[in-house]
Amino acid sequence: MSRPSSSALQIAHVVLRALILLNWIYGAIVLAILVGMFAAPQWTLTALGLPLSAQSGLLLFGMRGVAALGLAGVPLNLSMLKRLVAMVQTVRAGDPFIVANASRLQAIAWILLAQQMLSLVIGLVGKAVSTPRHPLHLDAGFSPSGWLAVILTFVLARVFAEGALMRQDLEGTV
Repeated sequence: MSRPSSSALQIAHVVLRALILLNWIYGAIVLAILVGMFAAPQWTLTALGLPLSAQSGLLLFGMRGVAALGLAGVPLNLSMLKRLVAMVQTVRAGDPFIVANASRLQAIAWILLAQQMLSLVIGLVGKAVSTPRHPLHLDAGFSPSGWLAVILTFVLARVFAEGALMRQDLEGTV
């Protein structure tokens, strides 16, 4: 059975580290936008090309909610990325089927579930504050592939747990 190339694992490690940095940058940008929506709401609406109207208050409230929910995604992303980095390190060490990786995958599955729920809430908020005159188009809501990823990750976590148990059993018999 062939082993994964060390260059692929090195690339995965570098990409995951870059994603951690980008997650922090994303969080800083969303926080700045959220602060701007409170500090200068009229300027924010104007910058987004939305004229002030009677419905601007509801739209601004919804946009603040979406930004706050987006900010809530930052620690979820960070937690998942750190677990993935730890898993890549165990694969690089040639020891992927360990109980810790099964636990990490289980945690990642729960994080993915939380992200899907967050996306549903963001989609609902966007739909609630969107009007024909001022439509708010968000790339959020129900994602079949996202929900499939949740299920697959829970299954993969169980596979890793079984693999770790089988490995322990095998080590005990040798």
